[in-house]
Amino acid sequence: MVEPTADVIHTDALIIGAGPIGLFQAFQLGLLEISSHIVDTLPHPGGQCVALYGDKPIYDIPGTPVTTGRALVASLLQQVAPFQPTMHLGEQVTTLARQDDGLLRLGTTAGKTFVARTVFIAAGVGAFVPRRLTLADAEHFEGTRLFYHPESLTGFADQAVVVNGGDDTALSTAIALSRFARQVTLMHRRDGFQADPALVAEMRDLVATGRLAFVVGQPTGLDTTHVHVGLPDESTQSIPADALVACLGISPRLGPIADWGLALQRKQLPVDTEKFQTAEPGIFAVGDINTYPGKKKLILCGFHEATLAAWAATAIVFPGKAIPLQYTTTSSRLHTLLGVENASK
Repeated sequence: MVEPTADVIHTDALIIGAGPIGLFQAFQLGLLEISSHIVDTLPHPGGQCVALYGDKPIYDIPGTPVTTGRALVASLLQQVAPFQPTMHLGEQVTTLARQDDGLLRLGTTAGKTFVARTVFIAAGVGAFVPRRLTLADAEHFEGTRLFYHPESLTGFADQAVVVNGGDDTALSTAIALSRFARQVTLMHRRDGFQADPALVAEMRDLVATGRLAFVVGQPTGLDTTHVHVGLPDESTQSIPADALVACLGISPRLGPIADWGLALQRKQLPVDTEKFQTAEPGIFAVGDINTYPGKKKLILCGFHEATLAAWAATAIVFPGKAIPLQYTTTSSRLHTLLGVENASK
C-alpha cells in the first residue's frame, strides 16, 4: 500500500469517474489489495447513470431483472464499501503527466496533487459538468450563495432559497426544500416543465397552499441579498434570497483528457482487449470512454473491462509477484477483505 503524505496524495490507483464502472473498478482493485482514490466532477457518485437515468428502469444487468440508475449505484457503493476508496467529488482532474521515476502525477481543480502507480479513466462520454448561469460575477458567488446540483440540501435549513430550473431535479429540489427552508421560490422560464407529472402536481399543490412560490422568469443578476429575475413583461423582480440553487441540467465534455497526450479516436481512448490499457503504460480506460474492435457501450461490458484492467494493474503495483486467482465464494482471504469472515463456515 502507498500512504499519503502531507502535500501529495500517493495511491496505487487513481480512478477518474465515479459512475458504475468507476465504482466497480475500485471494487475489483480492492479484491486485489490495490488501494484507490476516485475523482469525479459531479458532487455525488453515480455519473451519467444517476444524472440522466436515475429513476429509469434498467433491464440488462446480469442477475438483476430490473433496477434503476440510482439503485444500481447504491448497490455498487455498498459493494465497494469494505475497501473504503477515498472519493474526491465536485472536482476535475486537469493534468496528467509521467514523472521521471515513472509514476503518474495528476492535478485537480481543487488544487490537489496525486501521484499514482496506475490511472483508470472511467469518464464515460466525458466529464458531466453542470450547466452554469451566464451572469456577471456568478463565479464569485459559487459555493457561498450560488450552487449547482448540490449533493445535500441540509445546509439550506431556515434559509430563503431560489431554485432555478424546470426538470425533475429542479422540482424535486424545490419540493424537498419546502419542508425545512424558511422560504422557497421556484423560478423557470415558462409555466411548463419537462418533469414527471407527479412532481409537477406536487409542486402546484405546494404553490396553492403557499408553501412554495413560483415565478416565471429567468435570473438576470445575483448579489449578497437578492436574486434578480427578468419577467416575461420585461420588468424585473428582486427576490430576497440567501442562496440560488441552479438545476439547469448537465452536459458531457471530454475536457482536459484531450490535453494529456493520449491517442484519441473520435474523442475516445483506444485500448487493447487483454488489459484495457491505452498506449501509455499504466493508464487504463474502461467504460464508454474507450474504444476497440467490437466495442459495445453497455454497463455489463464495462464491468468486464474493469475486471481485466484491475488484474493487469497487479503487474505494475506488485512487480514480480504472482497473484493467484481467488474466488469470493471460497477464499478466506477475500472474505476477510470483504468483512464476511464467516461466510464459508
